[in-house]
Amino acid sequence: MPEYWVLSFAVLIMYYASQGRSDTSDHRYKAGDPVPLYVNKVGPYRNPSETYAYFDLPFCSPDPVKEKRLSLGEALNGDRLASALYKVEFLVEKVSQVLCRRKLTREEVSVFRSVIAKDYYYEMYFDELPIWGFIGQAEQQRGTDTNKFRYFIMNNIQFEIHYNEDRVIKVSILSLMKDNVDITENMEVDIEFIYSVVWKKTNSTFEKRMDTYKLSSLLSYHLKIHRSSITNSFATVLVLIGCLVMFYVLVLKKDISKYSNDNELGDNQEETGWKYIHGDVFRYPKHKSLFAAALGSGTHLLTLTVLIIILGIVGLFYPYNRGLFMTAVVIIYALTSWVAGYVAVSFYYQLEGTNWVWNLLLNGGLFCGPLFVTFFSLNTVANAYRATAALPLAKIVIIFLIWAILASPLLFLGGIYGKYSKFEFQAPCRTNNIPREIPPLHWCRGIIPQMVLAGILPFSVMYLELYYIFASAWGFRVYTIYSILFVVFTVLLVVTALVSVALTYFQLAAEDHQWWWRSFLSGGSTGLYMYGYCVYYYFTQSAMDGLMQTSFFFGYMGCICYGVFLMLGTVGFRASLLFVRYLYGSIKCE
Repeated sequence: MPEYWVLSFAVLIMYYASQGRSDTSDHRYKAGDPVPLYVNKVGPYRNPSETYAYFDLPFCSPDPVKEKRLSLGEALNGDRLASALYKVEFLVEKVSQVLCRRKLTREEVSVFRSVIAKDYYYEMYFDELPIWGFIGQAEQQRGTDTNKFRYFIMNNIQFEIHYNEDRVIKVSILSLMKDNVDITENMEVDIEFIYSVVWKKTNSTFEKRMDTYKLSSLLSYHLKIHRSSITNSFATVLVLIGCLVMFYVLVLKKDISKYSNDNELGDNQEETGWKYIHGDVFRYPKHKSLFAAALGSGTHLLTLTVLIIILGIVGLFYPYNRGLFMTAVVIIYALTSWVAGYVAVSFYYQLEGTNWVWNLLLNGGLFCGPLFVTFFSLNTVANAYRATAALPLAKIVIIFLIWAILASPLLFLGGIYGKYSKFEFQAPCRTNNIPREIPPLHWCRGIIPQMVLAGILPFSVMYLELYYIFASAWGFRVYTIYSILFVVFTVLLVVTALVSVALTYFQLAAEDHQWWWRSFLSGGSTGLYMYGYCVYYYFTQSAMDGLMQTSFFFGYMGCICYGVFLMLGTVGFRASLLFVRYLYGSIKCE
């Protein structure tokens, strides 16, 4: 199945899924029409994964609470939408409208005081536009110990709505501080929740109403950093290419010319260096089933990443789209499973493998296995916290069905096609029957030092962009510049390939012919650097804390970094394989 058909099919599915979520067909209203308003979730500002349903707190709630049916992406995003008690009609202004009056018990006061101390925010959606506000405010008491605070509930809010003709363009919430209710003392409190609605005309068009949320990533300061990231990436590529070209002209071209002409070697002159191991360099690697499965998984993840970035460039992932990104990842991953099966089994057969079914099962579990274990472990933690990050059973069943009915059959179909593709491994040199002994190598030529060295340059290409990706995935910043991400990602692949080629040559020059796994591990070492950056980001660039947030951050980032390891490892090996074939195809082999 061609990739453009997969991309088109995925776009159609996600488009109709997103249309099915909308509360109105065209977001047009007449004066007095009710505008849909949903409350979503609450949580500590510093822990974006630790969120709870809005009505888990003792707010004014309708009876009964009407929960909105969620899409798969919304559930994965931790959304729990429910109809709000607030009533907002198009162009109808309200002043100090009483939402409800109630007496908070001591336990409810204690709950509000606890969440205010942790800087809890709430999230709502008004005509599909997100709005946020803080539940309360903690003020340090004057003339007292610095640890003494007074706590206030923001019980009076004002919806400020901008409109253009018959459409809503922008919405925000203002908290009127003068009416805040003091809940410092542990006692029952009578409270009146009040809201106002103000409508303001604007000239902004409906098509540009999401631009407000994009501005944070388009500020000149941030764009300057993005440009610096791209400049740094291109500089790295140019330096690498320059070094490799000089090396090819000064060393490699001379060696190829010498070894390709047998007359230039004296009768008593022995072959040395990379030419010496021409009879072993194409010897198949150990654990070839695992190796082929790793290549299949890496190619699958590379395909997924490229398609997701392309969808981002064409503008499918508009800000705060309530889970469309997660829906795209799940659907495209399932639809492209055939890539993993085809690549793994076809390469496994090129390596003269026979047990293709086991290879396919290994391929299917190589990435999904750790991912599912991590998911179910973290889902258990979220359930213990009663957080919205805990996926409902119905959505877990849907994911299982997608995997069982769509992803797995496509994986096996790709494997069957790969089995009968009849490709043979192209080796320009014949492999000896008895493997040649590898000479003792200096410690710096070992696999660990080589992986440490291999990951430095590729990571330097991406680390500036990583901050913005992390701030979006684990914070409240909006990431919209997918074109820059595409450039950085492309440069990352090029640098990974060049570094892997260079290190493979030095390994062959040391008469070490076991380069297959080494090139894969060297290419994938950037994933280990990325996980090291996760540790740095968590402790120095974020304020996240608590068991749930910590486990979610390091658990899911571990899966992502493992995916990057497989993906870039595949790139490193493929580049090295092309180089080795060119190198030994340029000389005369016995």
